[in-house]
Amino acid sequence: MREDAPFRRVLVANRGEIAVRIIRACHELGMEAVAVYSDADADAAHVAMADAAVRLGPPPPAESYLRIDAMIEAARATGAQAIHPGYGFLAERAAFARAAEEAGIVFVGPASSAIEALGDKLNARRLAATVDVPAVPGTLEPAPVDRPDQVAGIVATAEEIGFPLLVKAAAGGGGRGMRRVTRVADLPAALVSGSREALSAFGDGSVYLEREILPARHIEVQLLADAHGHVVALGERDCSLQRRHQKLVEEAPAPGITAEQRRHVHELAVRLGQAAGLRNAATCEFLYDTDGRFWFLEVNTRLQVEHGVTELVSGIDIVREQFRIAAGAPLSDEVVAAGERAAAPTSHAIEVRIAAEDPSRSFAPTPGVVGRWVMAAGPGIRVDTAIEAGDRIPPDYDNLIAKIMVHAPDRDAAIDRLSRALAETEIGGVQTTVPFHAAVARSDSFRAGELSTGWVEEHWDGERARAAAVQTALLAAGLAAMAVDGGSTTRLDAAGTDHGPAEPRSGWRHAARTHGADRWPG
Repeated sequence: MREDAPFRRVLVANRGEIAVRIIRACHELGMEAVAVYSDADADAAHVAMADAAVRLGPPPPAESYLRIDAMIEAARATGAQAIHPGYGFLAERAAFARAAEEAGIVFVGPASSAIEALGDKLNARRLAATVDVPAVPGTLEPAPVDRPDQVAGIVATAEEIGFPLLVKAAAGGGGRGMRRVTRVADLPAALVSGSREALSAFGDGSVYLEREILPARHIEVQLLADAHGHVVALGERDCSLQRRHQKLVEEAPAPGITAEQRRHVHELAVRLGQAAGLRNAATCEFLYDTDGRFWFLEVNTRLQVEHGVTELVSGIDIVREQFRIAAGAPLSDEVVAAGERAAAPTSHAIEVRIAAEDPSRSFAPTPGVVGRWVMAAGPGIRVDTAIEAGDRIPPDYDNLIAKIMVHAPDRDAAIDRLSRALAETEIGGVQTTVPFHAAVARSDSFRAGELSTGWVEEHWDGERARAAAVQTALLAAGLAAMAVDGGSTTRLDAAGTDHGPAEPRSGWRHAARTHGADRWPG
């Protein structure tokens, strides 16, 4: 352990690529990392990379990665001084942060009180009102789902908000508990079903009403805050390309936003962070409408999946800063300087989430064993993953298997670099979202910055895209076979000796001949 290391040993309470990301940060800072794993992850990359590993239980998350007692015991047993929750699983559970605090273990994230205050979206909306941050129009109290006598009142409120509107879970996100309602007659059923799903997903069935703003863009601001009251906005990201309210593509900075608008939304986010007594990393999310107005949505009190694009543009290692802040250090001079220049970014970064899903079948999960695995490389490319050839993608967890990020001087160059990176990427054995992302990179609409939360529905026809891609791949495979059969492609050694036909292995052409129509050409 280095003398300047924030902690001696850290428990990484997560799995997959984010666990690998955090373990790398630990090692760079001279700290030991303790991994945790379920039986499904006994041979996973994060387990192999860590200095020690503790088994949590069987594959189901409720019996492993969602067990607060097991996490705290693992930290105690290994002498971990801090716990980093990553994202997902227990990252935004106030009860987990509180359990760590009570055990005398540092929670690398906001305090349990802040998670509790901001994790409830209604609390966050009320807080926003107190500091003059405009929230999406809607209710500030839970809908009376179990009060039939108050149906008339909630209907009147809904009509005042206006249709279409959304029924949303107060205690969570990711689209769980969310229902879109276009007419009064459907509201009661939407409230009941949304509440039931929210209760199952988050243990809290509270729901509220919120106006649906369409078209709109989803823009979020990355915050870092220390224990001394300093809050800095590192910049904003555009996360508008989504399916079922789950992000697919993220970029920084948000295209088409002026420096003045950037300063404004950064200021709104900082104001909320200060009002909440925020410490460590968090993200303030907004909708941006066609009139150029920002509407507050929620605060995510954790590290975001897409934090890497902000790191690339700002030059700040956010995970490293999380550890410093958790150890009591003030925001570094580098973070303060990055915040001061955030409204005038000088480069652009884009991230695509590669998931084991079939984009031609409504992004249905495709767990299985990975065959060929070739990730892009070269200038301006970063790949965060915990997968390699031969690994099994279990059905028990999130389908994210890699994040491909590109960084370039401007957005056009970043899109060009993304196209090149995706063309170099080869994943066999399971269907992934690579074809979708390749189509996004080719899209004139995306390049023009014509973004909205409805972009995927408006621009992506998965079945048609798959049929066209398969036909092209089969034609290319046939032409390649003809070229080989005709002897037009040969292999020569250094002496010029002919060793016969070469095996063409160019991107999806090779994949097409190997896998046929069972897997999309990538």
